[in-house]
Amino acid sequence: MALVHVQVGPALIDDPPGDAPRLLGPAQIRELAAEVGVRPTKTLGQNFVHDANTVRRIVAASGIGADDVVLEVGPGLGSLTLALLGTAGRVVAIEIDPVLAQRIPQTVAEYAPARSSNFDVVLADALQVTRDDLPVVPTALVANLPYNVSVPVLLHLLGLFPEITTALVMVQAEVADRLAAPPGSRTYGVPSVKARYHGRVSRAGAVGRNVFWPEPKVESGLVRIERTDDHPTDPEFRQAVFAVIDAAFAQRRKTMRSALAGWAGSPAEAERRLRAAGIDPGIRGEKLDVDDFVRLARTV
Repeated sequence: MALVHVQVGPALIDDPPGDAPRLLGPAQIRELAAEVGVRPTKTLGQNFVHDANTVRRIVAASGIGADDVVLEVGPGLGSLTLALLGTAGRVVAIEIDPVLAQRIPQTVAEYAPARSSNFDVVLADALQVTRDDLPVVPTALVANLPYNVSVPVLLHLLGLFPEITTALVMVQAEVADRLAAPPGSRTYGVPSVKARYHGRVSRAGAVGRNVFWPEPKVESGLVRIERTDDHPTDPEFRQAVFAVIDAAFAQRRKTMRSALAGWAGSPAEAERRLRAAGIDPGIRGEKLDVDDFVRLARTV
């Protein structure tokens, strides 16, 4: 992991009125990409937002303010970054692409010169990043997450930084539906329960394909998570809860008595633990809320 600092010269364009950052449009996105020789890749899940109204809407929906240190994942060419800098007190971006990580500080200096000292970029894989890799502890997560690893990245960062009190992420619409699904619904599953462990989860809007370059083949959605203190932040306990969740949904057609037999050691032990947690052994996992899984983990 590396914290990237780039020395830049004076802004190459006229500064906007006041100290508000200028935002990128389609022409600027393509010019920046051509300048650094970047072609968006499916491997890294790269789709760059080029619509200023969309990034403004994301920032507004996030509810961040001047007191927030915002963590952004996959800033790309800087569209959302610039909008975040217009509101947040500080922005720390995690970028896996070394070419993009090298260029974005210069973009910030050119388009948001009054805010450039409030920005850092960390060259790292968001799935592997640790607390020590960041120069400051974030209080919010706002990101257009790479779609191929969106859920693992979201859960990793929420677990790594309990100080994050709010998250607003853009993901594939189907994934957004799963994350925000309530118990008993058709799309309720492992991502739904694990996200709810960290806080209240809700859909925060839809995003069309035409605001991206290149245009993805799927629709996108915004998901908001408001942190609660309902469950322990201890990593070992959280992993114990997540182990029960994984077991319950590995065979979602089975009753909990059968689905948890491997986790508990036997069907009889699974039934004992379920009854100890006040749960009907004949129920299926899709009917249980996160609190039920927490109680089950405490029976170990």
